[in-house]
Amino acid sequence: MAVTGDRSRAGTGCALDTLDFMLDRSSPVPLYHQLSQQLEAAIERGRLAPGDLLGNEIDLSVRLGLSRPTVRQAIQALVDKGLLVRRRGVGTQVVHSQVKRPLELSSLYDDLEAAGQGPGTRVLRNERVPAPADVAAALTVAEGAEVVLLERLRFTHGRPVAFLCNYLPAGLIETETARLEATGLYRMMRAAGITLHSARQTIGARRATAEEAARLDEQEGAALLTMQRTAYDDTGRPVEYGTHVYRASRYAFDFRLLVRP
Repeated sequence: MAVTGDRSRAGTGCALDTLDFMLDRSSPVPLYHQLSQQLEAAIERGRLAPGDLLGNEIDLSVRLGLSRPTVRQAIQALVDKGLLVRRRGVGTQVVHSQVKRPLELSSLYDDLEAAGQGPGTRVLRNERVPAPADVAAALTVAEGAEVVLLERLRFTHGRPVAFLCNYLPAGLIETETARLEATGLYRMMRAAGITLHSARQTIGARRATAEEAARLDEQEGAALLTMQRTAYDDTGRPVEYGTHVYRASRYAFDFRLLVRP
């Protein structure tokens, strides 16, 4: 850790031993806020992983050379965000990081990997089915026509973050389960020569059903973010229709808003 320009390492026997913190006592930004921000960044980048122990507040204040109230405020800010938890007899522990995904035409797998979130996938269904009416309309095929249905659970650091349901036109790409579990769907499309160009997307929210809660390791009725997307290639052809649900406790869409000139 560095305080007012000097670098030093936290003590031994704690997840913080692998990290350096730059804290500036001359800054108008409160020390607790500086510490909270840097801890949050370490969690988001995977340098502090779920299950890592940070010790109790007394140990942390000694290790970081800060007062106990300062450390308490920093920890509480991350407890309030659901990133840390205080456990009696154990100390402060990393729970998980919230995925902040940019609102652009990209795959969840690529975004998680770029953020150092250690993405993983479990394929639940990979089969050909008759297209329901909404899927047929989105993919511009006849209702009942054969389409590929993919259902997957997406994980970060071994914990579920999203349930993904995707429909593809039959014959678009080969969808081997092993490849779907090793990489992202959009990467497979790009490897097959498909150039993704645009998408129509709707974002919403609702409560988790019992089945969704069991899949996502949440409580029934927990808040979920929803996303519905139809993606098009550079010829204007619809190549994917997806309906996804995300754990609101671990996932957020990140917007950049501009004022019209």
